[in-house]
Amino acid sequence: MTAAIERWLLEEGRHSADPGELLDGMARRLVAAGVHLARVGIHLRALHPQVAGLRVLWTPDHPIEETLYGHETAISDAFARSPLAACYNTALTIRRRLEGPESAFDYPILHDLKREGFTDYLVTPMKFSQGEVHGISWASRTPGGFTDQDLTMIQDLVPALSVTIEVLHQRRTTATLLDTYLGREAGRRVLTGSIRRGEATTLAAALWYCDLRGFTQLSDRLERDQIVELLDDYFGCMAQPVEAMGGEILKFVGDAMLAIFPMRDDLDRDRACRDALTAAERALLDLEELNKVRERASKPELKIGLGLHHGPVMYGNIGAATRLDFTVIGPAVNLVTRIESLCPELDRTLLTSRPFASPCGSRLKTLGLHPLKGIEVPQEIFGLP
Repeated sequence: MTAAIERWLLEEGRHSADPGELLDGMARRLVAAGVHLARVGIHLRALHPQVAGLRVLWTPDHPIEETLYGHETAISDAFARSPLAACYNTALTIRRRLEGPESAFDYPILHDLKREGFTDYLVTPMKFSQGEVHGISWASRTPGGFTDQDLTMIQDLVPALSVTIEVLHQRRTTATLLDTYLGREAGRRVLTGSIRRGEATTLAAALWYCDLRGFTQLSDRLERDQIVELLDDYFGCMAQPVEAMGGEILKFVGDAMLAIFPMRDDLDRDRACRDALTAAERALLDLEELNKVRERASKPELKIGLGLHHGPVMYGNIGAATRLDFTVIGPAVNLVTRIESLCPELDRTLLTSRPFASPCGSRLKTLGLHPLKGIEVPQEIFGLP
């Protein structure tokens, strides 16, 4: 029976959509084979800027439960006193009976498991190919706990499960890192094969470009950690509304951020422009609240310029032979950066082009014609009322 489940893991399980689907299939096969199993958890360390770990939990009568843990959890005292931490540190199997004369409660979580009716608890190390140790927890509610046959089947399955989970975890990690460092759509395109240098498509999009005012002076007088904190706060205010409204952040360049709101077709233009403007208004409100917090902490106020425009752009791989950037270029990108650079001169925080303002109606008002560096014809500029 163990051989059949191993074969399923290696041949079919590795095609699972995620670790939860794999875990459900394996656990149900173990129960059908007679293993006294009431709970299984896969515990994975994560390579992510905000997430230190992931737990995927199976119980027979509930949907798969997935929990993400922040970096603060990974360094907490509660985690340090857990059997999972001991397994990570020693790469050894840890078993604790929760009933009878052999019961032991040297980890705080064991008291909780006992109250929930579990009788036996096991943590087995899951070793990946690069040497990192992850964990699998197994629990039984059967009187007497796991039998010797149960333990043998579990231990025999761990190598095949580890190989299969590593494949799924690496697939997910790769997608997450590409999303984080390239953006959602750019990451998807790279994963689906758009990786050749010079490979690009033309798309229509609403364009967003913003940067901080006076950042050079701030950089000269603030400590390194203060500058990093400042940029994180500022980009957080800008990024969250963009992503919430369906935009994609393409890059951070120093104190500037470039984002797009792709249009599906010509009929989608109005929606993309209005969404981009809504994101901009929310970002400015968030920045206003952030500045109140910074003022109370005696930190310098953050002032920005934000330009919005729409037009066709070339979207794809551009760069050197060994270092590519997935980005957008074209006259529309040049124009949105020039519009943003006009913000100090007009004493405005947000400016847009006429094509962008057209579908936004009374939400924007004209500020007249203005010459822009590198642009032959003066442009009609719009701003918030």
